[in-house]
Amino acid sequence: MLDSLTAAVITTIPNPTPVQPPGTEGLLDIMGWVKWVALAICIIGLIVAGAMMAIQSRRGEGGEHAGKIGMALGGVIVISAAGALVGFLMGA
Repeated sequence: MLDSLTAAVITTIPNPTPVQPPGTEGLLDIMGWVKWVALAICIIGLIVAGAMMAIQSRRGEGGEHAGKIGMALGGVIVISAAGALVGFLMGA
């Protein structure tokens, strides 16, 4: 009895997974490229901030770039989690 009840409940629960509309494969390629370029820019920003920190550490100004490194790392987190964040916000 429990097995048939469980099967009946499972078959009536709709699948909440969104389905990709036909013809949008190119959009996913573009989004992948944009994400890759954005992460590359963040990596370049981290390298530049680290270099500036190293150059200006002799003058005592190296600590000012810690905020820039934090912002770049925050950007990496947001870019990497963009799909999950949008999915979460759309489900709310």
